[in-house]
Amino acid sequence: MRGLWPAAAALLVALSGCALDPTRLPLGSTRAETLQKLGQPTTTYAMPGGGERLQYSRAPSGFAVNNVDLDAGGRVVSIRQELEDGMFDIMIKPGVWRVDDVLRSYGRPFEISQVRPFDGDVWAWRYKSQNNPRLLYIYIDLDGVVDHYHTADDLRQLMTDQ
Repeated sequence: MRGLWPAAAALLVALSGCALDPTRLPLGSTRAETLQKLGQPTTTYAMPGGGERLQYSRAPSGFAVNNVDLDAGGRVVSIRQELEDGMFDIMIKPGVWRVDDVLRSYGRPFEISQVRPFDGDVWAWRYKSQNNPRLLYIYIDLDGVVDHYHTADDLRQLMTDQ
């Protein structure tokens, strides 16, 4: 009987994790239903056309940023995990995107640094690609415009995992 308690506790944790996964939220859910199922977002953003983005970020130590977009009527129209290799080329617009666009898509970075010879800040997010720890770096110039971006292995995470 003793062995059943740890198994039951593990199952409960696994099931509760699924209930909090934003990607399992049905499209068309109301804002109230979304908040009831997912809790308070880490940040909210006004969207063009009167909609709203509820951002659920696991940063700085986590690997996911889920954006739940609501239409002007407060219904879920889109749910997307933003930190995915295949989406960066489609989403990130160097020379066009500004700081607000970066935040609205990826939330606050886990780290902001500077590198030479780039004149600006380098923002970094952790994510996983096929379960491998990776980093997304976005270079933001002194005018607050995205200059470029790149991805790399997260060597710090790889070393601590071994």
